[in-house]
Amino acid sequence: MNTALQLAAVDLGSNSFRLEIGRVEDDHIYILDSLRSNTRLGAGLNAAKHLTDEAQAGALDALGQFEQRLRGFDSHHVRVVATNALRVAKNATAFIHKAEKVLGHPIEVISGREEARLVFSGVAHSAPPPRVKQLVVDIGGGSTEFSVGHGFEPELMESLYMGSISSTLLHFPGGFIDDYTIKQAELAARREVQVISKAIRASGWEVAVGSSGTARSIERVLSENRIGNGSITTEGLAWIRKAMLCAGSIDQISITGLKPDRALNLPGGFAILSAVFSELGISSMRVSDNSLRLGVLYDLLGRVTESLSPHDKRENTVAQFERRYHIDADQAQRVAKLAEQFMRDLPDPMADQFEETARYVNWAARLHECGLTIAHNGYHKHSAYIAANADMPGFSRDEQKRLAFLILGHAGKLPKLARADPAPLHDWLAVLCLRLAALFHRSRQLLPPPDARLSIRGHKLTLSVDAAWLQSQPLTEYSLAQEIEQWQALGGERPFKIELASGITAPADSQRPAPAARSPS
Repeated sequence: MNTALQLAAVDLGSNSFRLEIGRVEDDHIYILDSLRSNTRLGAGLNAAKHLTDEAQAGALDALGQFEQRLRGFDSHHVRVVATNALRVAKNATAFIHKAEKVLGHPIEVISGREEARLVFSGVAHSAPPPRVKQLVVDIGGGSTEFSVGHGFEPELMESLYMGSISSTLLHFPGGFIDDYTIKQAELAARREVQVISKAIRASGWEVAVGSSGTARSIERVLSENRIGNGSITTEGLAWIRKAMLCAGSIDQISITGLKPDRALNLPGGFAILSAVFSELGISSMRVSDNSLRLGVLYDLLGRVTESLSPHDKRENTVAQFERRYHIDADQAQRVAKLAEQFMRDLPDPMADQFEETARYVNWAARLHECGLTIAHNGYHKHSAYIAANADMPGFSRDEQKRLAFLILGHAGKLPKLARADPAPLHDWLAVLCLRLAALFHRSRQLLPPPDARLSIRGHKLTLSVDAAWLQSQPLTEYSLAQEIEQWQALGGERPFKIELASGITAPADSQRPAPAARSPS
């Protein structure tokens, strides 16, 4: 691998935006540069769960600074992930559209469990992971993630909608701190943790690790005040509680080692951490300096080293789903192979989108029948629902949505698909390739595929099939005619300006004249 390779991870958190750049050497990542902007995006959510104009403006200013640092980076070497604030904001889509223009890179909103997986990976890569199972707790501004495992991959992942910003705003209005407000915040957090505590306790973890800004702030305070042995303990938390009670309000908190911006979220973050200690039986927690961003960098490394690299977590997830849903692997591979062949017949419309789209077509072909475990009727809808809503480690929400669109589109009525999702041209062409591949392999027999090719000229797309073969397959010929009618039926809802025609070629000695090419009016 080129030792000059640099990767960048951007974390759009509820409390702060962070940019981290790493240099790759021998499959290891060494951090070169870090930027942080205290945006407090989570505090910019109003009662209606909309990001205020002020919060958006501050966030866009921060992204403008990040954009300058990212100039010159290949787009495939940058990954931008957004967490809880943009998971819950009702106007997140509009904000992300503006943010992507400023930053110059696409933004992925990741699920809470995917965030937990990436955090665990970052912690595991920051130091030699212990041989025993470790519990990693990451208290963010709007959510708290839990993961348990050993090595670099967690076995258990959970996410709760409580964070240092949201807890502080809810339980310490006006910044007032007393014993009652702290206890109420702790009880509220304990009620949330209680839901997952049984599974986490049963996981058999032996080492607890805190990886968030809250944990690092508290550990720094305890260290600089010579409380404890360099980790967070129950005695250390009791000392923090007393210091907050002495202050009486957030704006009066002044503790050696505590940064002013961290004091704003300390009461809520403390209450959550205290609740985690109580509910999970933790007496001591070490703190990791690396978490989500390092995990994103290593995940990105797996994506860029090779196409469909075994290090790409998405590839591993698809393979796991194939086993989980007892998918007919032979049929899936037949459909995938023919769909890819059709895609390669269309180089111009695909352009630089081909490689990435080919990955999704491969994944969609391999998972298009997972819904058969639910029911045969409408199985493509069940398959798409699974792809869109299941926890799929490695995939962002938008990536799952794209995968679900392709799976849904491989069968069923096209007009409904056109009304449901305004997908780009390359994804509609991918749908076409998947539909044709599934059509030709409907018999599920181990037969060689027909000599079929797609070609495009201007705005007209033509499918050519050997006439003798087609004559021997009347059901396929009928299905193909029905498919052409489906594309014709799109009418004004047609998502692109390409006409689909069936030009059927025949051998010179064929006794049956080739059918005339059919094209939409």
